[in-house]
Amino acid sequence: MVKREDPHTAGLNVYRVGGAVRDALLGWPVYDNDWVVVGATPDAMRKRGFKPVGRDFPVFLHPDSSEEYALARTERKSGHGYSGFEVHASPDVTLEEDLLRRDLTVNAIAQGTDGQLVDPFDGQGDIEKRVLRHISQAFSEDPLRVLRTARFLARYAPLGFSIAPETVALMTKVSESGELEHLAAERVWVETEKALGEPSPEVYFTTLAECQALSVWFPELVGEALSKGLAAFEHAPAANQARLAHWRYALLVCALDDTAREALAKRLRLPNGVSELARHVALTLQLLKTPLEAAAVLHWLERLDGWRKPAQVDAQLLLVAKMAGEQVAALEAAWNSARAVSPQSLIKQGVQGAALGKALREQRRLAVVKALG
Repeated sequence: MVKREDPHTAGLNVYRVGGAVRDALLGWPVYDNDWVVVGATPDAMRKRGFKPVGRDFPVFLHPDSSEEYALARTERKSGHGYSGFEVHASPDVTLEEDLLRRDLTVNAIAQGTDGQLVDPFDGQGDIEKRVLRHISQAFSEDPLRVLRTARFLARYAPLGFSIAPETVALMTKVSESGELEHLAAERVWVETEKALGEPSPEVYFTTLAECQALSVWFPELVGEALSKGLAAFEHAPAANQARLAHWRYALLVCALDDTAREALAKRLRLPNGVSELARHVALTLQLLKTPLEAAAVLHWLERLDGWRKPAQVDAQLLLVAKMAGEQVAALEAAWNSARAVSPQSLIKQGVQGAALGKALREQRRLAVVKALG
């Protein structure tokens, strides 16, 4: 049984759809449910207490669970990119018509409140075959589906999934059409961030490279830079899922020079925290290229803004521990000695103004020299 009797949905034709059904069939954790309602109107949903939230099509939040309930709809391409669609939602749209507009067969399985599955495109068969396959040529109308399919493979590759050759061919056609260029940078980053948190994040990028999509949004990574970046994933410090994705991104771009790294960040409109972490990782990798010297270590601490934001240094020490464990003890000692230097003693000696900053830096340098032995 999918859902208990609910007074708010009693009498409605309600189906659980999409990822929740797919993941339940795979034995994968299900965190969110999406529902489609067939044969209802927006007015009927509002009268039952549902709160409308859909800007482009009728989506409602359940009054108790806040889960999303969307009216069955069809879509027709009317412009470029992810949002260039005309939506038709009415009581005469069937469940099969609603499922037809979806991307992959494994995402087009519905489940009634009695637990019965509705699977008009044999998504269950593709789950058994471990194949991600598009439903129809309409797949190509939404360029975001290229990224989504690559992301799904990054999640399910450890289960033996692959993308059907005809779907890879269609993804390549979309990439070559120029439609990917019309995607909003924020949408590209959302998909990429999710992919970076998946079990096999490298698959996302190799799939984009295979279907010619990498060169559209990630041209700096085409070629050897991608191989080096993917190889660096293993050094990502353990963290929560969101932070892990950010560490992986920072390591992905580690082989890029400053100009290329910043160009990619600008194109993706990265959150400031992600761009900053990428800069910090680049600083750390530069430091580790040569034997540790006091001047270089002090410069590293200053660029990390360690005196004001010590957590940023601590974070990079986690990376050092993963990449160069033999050097982490020396860097920790240098860091602890340098931050133990207090400006208060210099102030008591009457040192002020610019002289204070200069004297403080010299004492920190000497502390680093001593710690490095």
